[in-house]
Amino acid sequence: MELKHRGYHSITMEGISRKIGRARASLYRRWPSKRHLVAYAVVSELGAHPSPDTGSLRLDLTRTVETLVTGFQGALGSALAGLVGEMADDPVLARTIRKDVLAKRRRSVRAAFRRGIKRGEIRSDVNVELFMDMLTAPFYFRALFGHRKLSATMIETVVDTVLRGAAVR
Repeated sequence: MELKHRGYHSITMEGISRKIGRARASLYRRWPSKRHLVAYAVVSELGAHPSPDTGSLRLDLTRTVETLVTGFQGALGSALAGLVGEMADDPVLARTIRKDVLAKRRRSVRAAFRRGIKRGEIRSDVNVELFMDMLTAPFYFRALFGHRKLSATMIETVVDTVLRGAAVR
């Protein structure tokens, strides 16, 4: 992923077309702008629908954060800080990433929490938006700051902690 090595602003559609040996026009037919192409690359790395319906909220949430860990242990992890920095300076890029990446993933995770509520696995009064943030934030934090490694143990610990906070009382 070129984003990892050079940053968002140094990526060009021309450079990408040269690298993959395709005409620039063919890229523009699929992605109307560089922002859309980068958003597509991030979605491809993380997946747009990370929360499958396994019949268990714990397993759904585990699968969700596994996609983050897999993505962050790859090229996206190295590029994440730069991409976040670019988003701070480029409101259009930030909107594109929020709409084309985060909103899709959050819809999937929100649906998993709602299935969990419907099955009685968690309380119906849970603030789903906050719990989604609590589920994913530790992974973004470690990927951005690199102070601790992402691990399978971390996945279990975070998912179980979130579920304890949402448990039926």
